[in-house]
Amino acid sequence: MSNEEVIVTAEGYAKLEEELRYLKEEKRKELAERLKVAISYGDLKENSEYHSAKDDQAFMETRILILEKMLRKARVVDADQMDLNKVGVGSIVVLNDLEFKEKVEYRIVGPAEADVMDNKISYESPLGKELMGKEVGSIVHVDAPMGIIKYELLEIKAE
Repeated sequence: MSNEEVIVTAEGYAKLEEELRYLKEEKRKELAERLKVAISYGDLKENSEYHSAKDDQAFMETRILILEKMLRKARVVDADQMDLNKVGVGSIVVLNDLEFKEKVEYRIVGPAEADVMDNKISYESPLGKELMGKEVGSIVHVDAPMGIIKYELLEIKAE
């Protein structure tokens, strides 16, 4: 992870804090108990339960360090300060897919909270990059694996 700031919405910041709290307060205890039980089986060299718990513990501790760094470097986008005339982080955009004549809606978020299944796309994604700073009526062209996709920006709104 670079030393750059991490741009997140207030909702995204809260989710990162909640994940960190869960890992530190609950998951650490669960893994400590798993390790205790695994150690009780004896012979750690060939103890798959022990090795699995140690691997999970290493992954969790790494994730805790990443979350702490992200939260330290976070810049929370204030929804009240959003300019609804241009697309920015936190904007909800309504787009018209010009080929399929289909409306789609996305929320532009920071990379840490992107979730395509929840219609949240990163400002660093190909579509996000094209949309940043655009105004209603703009046509954006996105280079996708299946070719160029053209969208018309129909609406910019806040939550």
